[in-house]
Amino acid sequence: MAGTAGATGRDGRRTRILLADDHALVRRGVRLILDGEDGLEVVAEAGDGAEAVERARTTPVDLAVLDVAMPRMTGLQAARELSRAHPGLRILILTMYDNEQYLFEALKAGASGYVLKSVADRDLVEACRATMRGESFLYPGAITTLVRTYLEQARRGDGLPERILTEREEEVLKLIAEGHSAKEIAATLSISAKTVERHRANMLQKLGLRDRLDLTRYAIRTGLVDP
Repeated sequence: MAGTAGATGRDGRRTRILLADDHALVRRGVRLILDGEDGLEVVAEAGDGAEAVERARTTPVDLAVLDVAMPRMTGLQAARELSRAHPGLRILILTMYDNEQYLFEALKAGASGYVLKSVADRDLVEACRATMRGESFLYPGAITTLVRTYLEQARRGDGLPERILTEREEEVLKLIAEGHSAKEIAATLSISAKTVERHRANMLQKLGLRDRLDLTRYAIRTGLVDP
């Protein structure tokens, strides 16, 4: 039930915001920033990516502001789901990670902006407004990264960096890193335990890792789970 973002702001209606972060104190602080601004209103909150996807189904929203590292489903995974289910919904990633891989994944997932929590008090409101105008918003370091990578890829004749793992493999990896057994993962994702083990083996091979502990370390390093 996501709203049509293109009309927001031009007809005087407030921008309805879905805010997702697994830390209640962070949500409270961000909400204070956004609700204190003319034309912006947080109408729904979520503690993880899966809840954010569900909230967007039941609450009309124009803009989703998503953290990256959250339980059950990350902000990047949620962004992909939301982009598919609600093409008119604008998406912003709000994160502590100044990370090139996350930046590219966020843009591929359909996000219009990438804001660092460390400067949220300075950038978040403008990012929301820019996104609702149909513009992109990136912090200066992200713009430098994009330009540098584009030039490097252009020189080599390549496209943008491809993701290493598939969406399903990321889902399995996240659950492995959270300590779930193959049987529990199978039940959560509605697949067989054998399929879980096959995904696990594929990930070990792709990433050049040896065991579950290595996979967990990789998941922490790439922000799929918190340390």
